[in-house]
Amino acid sequence: MDMSWSSQDLSRRRALAAATGLAAGALLPTARAAAQAATFTNPVIWQDFADIDVIRVGDTYYASASTMHYSPGAPVLRSYDLVNWEIAGHSVPTLDFGAKYDLNGARGYVRGIWASSLAYRPSNRTFYWLGQIDFARTYVYTATAAEGPWNRLTTISTPYYDAGLLVDTDDTLYVAYGNTTINVAQLSPDGRSQVRTQQVFTTPSSVGTLEGSRFYKINGQYYIFLTRPANGQYILKSSGGPFGPYTLRQVLLDLRGPIAGGGVPHQGGLVQTQSGAWYYLAFVDAYPGGRVPALAPVTWTSDGWPVVQLVNGAWGTSYPSPAVPTPPRQVTPMTGVDTFDGTTLKPRWEWNHNPDNTKWAVDNGLTLRTATVTNDLYWARNTLTHRIQGPTSTATVLLDHSAMRDGDRAGLALLRDSSAWIGLKRDGGTTRLVMVNGLTMDGNWNTTGTGTEAAGAPVQGTRIWLRANADIRPGSARPGTFSYSTDGTTFTRLGPAFSMGNDWRFFMGYRFALFNHATQALGGAVRVTRFDLSTP
Repeated sequence: MDMSWSSQDLSRRRALAAATGLAAGALLPTARAAAQAATFTNPVIWQDFADIDVIRVGDTYYASASTMHYSPGAPVLRSYDLVNWEIAGHSVPTLDFGAKYDLNGARGYVRGIWASSLAYRPSNRTFYWLGQIDFARTYVYTATAAEGPWNRLTTISTPYYDAGLLVDTDDTLYVAYGNTTINVAQLSPDGRSQVRTQQVFTTPSSVGTLEGSRFYKINGQYYIFLTRPANGQYILKSSGGPFGPYTLRQVLLDLRGPIAGGGVPHQGGLVQTQSGAWYYLAFVDAYPGGRVPALAPVTWTSDGWPVVQLVNGAWGTSYPSPAVPTPPRQVTPMTGVDTFDGTTLKPRWEWNHNPDNTKWAVDNGLTLRTATVTNDLYWARNTLTHRIQGPTSTATVLLDHSAMRDGDRAGLALLRDSSAWIGLKRDGGTTRLVMVNGLTMDGNWNTTGTGTEAAGAPVQGTRIWLRANADIRPGSARPGTFSYSTDGTTFTRLGPAFSMGNDWRFFMGYRFALFNHATQALGGAVRVTRFDLSTP
């Protein structure tokens, strides 16, 4: 499992040769279904949440997702109906896996939190998160509530790549993991160490790569749910126990997805509702926005194999809503206004790498003090990010720049391996408004461009509204545009449209990002008193 980065890069999402055939699924007549029940529309979340694991605890559903180099990592989503979701917290409070996650002499872009697992253990009423880091070792975190606090339980020397954690009916903990060669490990009763591990399956060459394990026990049989990146889903079934032997069956291949221009739904999890119905929550490659969750009902054949329910031969853009009890409350929207009330950040926010916690504060407003002296935004600490809402959305921030110092750069970015921003440059005692593009990284995530000023304007006063509009509909490069206002009402466009690339190799989608870094000396600060994420 100690594979090289280059081989994993190719295996995880490489373009696979088109295969013939489509997994058969029972068809749901759209009009009839809509007439019989309320419906939901895919994607159920048009934000970047990939490699989903999903569970139900009582009447509440939880999901976890990959976050790579963003901190805190592994968000825990919560829902009461599988359709409307909120961010409850994060399983990994800080990426304390080495200096590169602190932007200290090295960088962790496209490393960190990959496909991992979320489980609940009824015997001790505890949530478990399990994931490998850097192909070196596996970390386990636990919490008694999804929102935390989460604490590290243990480190295991075996790197469980793309792991699925199973809490068996006898309370034994098992982990399915691997790429092409699939293994099952048994953990100690306290979950702190490995008791045994065993290879249980080798993927046939006719199938190719299988990874992204999810591990289930259903009606006395063991299932390992696997993805073929990035166009298929397969499942292993064993009636002989968690260590097999296993039989393989295709669940879907080259299935048309519910997002125009997007990819095949894959690499997610199965979950059962309180009434016994089953659903598959997968993700769809939908760059430049990222990988977004889509939901479909699942039925089972008489001999125990899952079948995704299709609409006109495709993953449906809509289905009847799951029959669940009335939710106890509405979930917190992932869009809307944040005035940074209180003294902590809301869980919708994640930093680009770990922040320097001495250089920021929330106190009915967000203060960002310069934490890095650099001319490269990709090296700057304390850049705070927010997922973009699809298919198009607008982020508007109110920023007080009165405490900036010479050499400081602050603003609002569209952040990825090719980036642009609108914001402020302070030089020689003068503050100017600028739009900058041409911030780029290569395929090894080294900076190849630190940005070029594409437009500028004079600044009056100490407060300014900055706005970024992002079109993240998949299928081609899409425009991002920037504008500003001095009164919060009338906005003026600044600079040319920025082309948001749709290459998958960075994995994470574009994000809105708030930043403030120095190019000369530390000591400056900006204050953000309002962030508004809105859709048309």
